[in-house]
Amino acid sequence: MTRVQTIVNPEVLNLRVGETVEVLSEAEILATLDEKGELEDLPFMPEMLAFCGQRLTVHKVAHKLCDTISRTGMRRMERAVHLTGSRCGGQAHGGCQTACLIYWKEAWLKRVEPGDPPAPTSPGPGTEAGGALDSVTPGGAGGLAAGRRLLPIVEASARKEPGPDGEERFSCQATELLRAAPTCLPLKDLRQYVTDVRTGNAGPFFTLRAFLVGLFNRFQDRSGRMLPSWLRIKGGLRWGFVKGRLVGATPSVVLDLQPGELVRIKSKEEIVATLNQDLLNRGMGFEEEMSRYCGQTARVLSRVDRCIDEKTGRMLQMKNPCIVLEGIVCAGAYTVSCPREFIPFWREIWLERIEEPA
Repeated sequence: MTRVQTIVNPEVLNLRVGETVEVLSEAEILATLDEKGELEDLPFMPEMLAFCGQRLTVHKVAHKLCDTISRTGMRRMERAVHLTGSRCGGQAHGGCQTACLIYWKEAWLKRVEPGDPPAPTSPGPGTEAGGALDSVTPGGAGGLAAGRRLLPIVEASARKEPGPDGEERFSCQATELLRAAPTCLPLKDLRQYVTDVRTGNAGPFFTLRAFLVGLFNRFQDRSGRMLPSWLRIKGGLRWGFVKGRLVGATPSVVLDLQPGELVRIKSKEEIVATLNQDLLNRGMGFEEEMSRYCGQTARVLSRVDRCIDEKTGRMLQMKNPCIVLEGIVCAGAYTVSCPREFIPFWREIWLERIEEPA
């Protein structure tokens, strides 16, 4: 494949939450990508093409992220943001339903004022954000030609080499985050908390609490290795204090919940009773951050039966679908204000259907 020259936007935007930006045209983005369809080892995914030319607001400044692949803690990300309403639809990745927040490098964006007129575009087949790949809105004749060149590059970047058994494997921003964010970010690096507040990612109180929770978890991890059991706080559990006890098979309940139904998230005690010692129920993890929502009510957003394994790129097919709830995301309260805002998957046994209010 012919190498594409990488031209990084020399301007550092230093974006803040709430600012309005415009995603650059296909031609401008093409100029920033290498032969793998990446900028600074971060892939530009096919699902992102539909956002070219659109104006969106900065939702979070993605200056750090939690490592969910090798569990090394926080990692540093350079010059990237998350934009409101831009989650991956998974169309180019086997229909993955994880719905990750997309990472946008500043070089793919430009700052605009809300009243600025939009850049002119030529009429052409349009698409909704995250829509079909064969209907990308062109930004004029040059943009259309660039889109034709860009599409094969980013489509090829969505696949890895097949596994030893020939199984299809995918590549996306989530599977490549350790390359895109290679530097570990120590808990004691206080600049990250200043950045959280300065950029608007989190308020001072939330940031301070997240830092203190991080310190407590660090102490708990060490006490579990170094102190006798009678000296450990809550048995050495991390903040949230979730402890599964089951050995062997874990229970299952089928509610056949459908989008729009109203449910209550069960109490932490009820959910813990369904978990094994690795905090798993039939392979699905329940994390401390999820316990913050116990007892709350929410509507079912969707049913999930497939997602990409970040470590291997394999598509995981769930025997029993999980549930996604409206407005429920990982807020980073127990993970040092991580801005990734994962959407948790809920087993139906952790939920109960409730009556609609009169």
